[in-house]
Amino acid sequence: MSLATEIKQVRPFSSEKEKALVNLLYTHNHVFLKLNHSIKKYDISNQQYNVLRILNGQKGNPITVQEIISRMLDKMSNASRLVDKLYAKGFVNKVIRPNNKRACDVTITTEGVELLKILSKNVELVPVANTLSMEEFETLNILLDKIRVS
Repeated sequence: MSLATEIKQVRPFSSEKEKALVNLLYTHNHVFLKLNHSIKKYDISNQQYNVLRILNGQKGNPITVQEIISRMLDKMSNASRLVDKLYAKGFVNKVIRPNNKRACDVTITTEGVELLKILSKNVELVPVANTLSMEEFETLNILLDKIRVS
């Protein structure tokens, strides 16, 4: 279905640039909702999933909350609160730094790694993950990277 039909567009877009921007925003929301639906049964938010992925990428090396913030997809997330929630669920470890009581090192637990494996399988099942060929995904990634250069 076309974007104009999906959003019940009455007037035509003023340009292909405007249409692309609206399409990008609309598609982001669509994918976000599909992802959220696929992981919510595990009582994990999209932002918590992002934190787990960041920590898993550390391969066991600790990382500070500030560094997590710098890597988050949603820069407006409260990473400290997300880490606290994941800690309460047993998915991350926190170690307060002795020389700075306000800073802590965070690592993913074995339980967090196992949950991430399950969540990653669910993400693969999200309908949008199967709508493009690998070549089309490569092209999409190139175009999205190009957009962020500006």
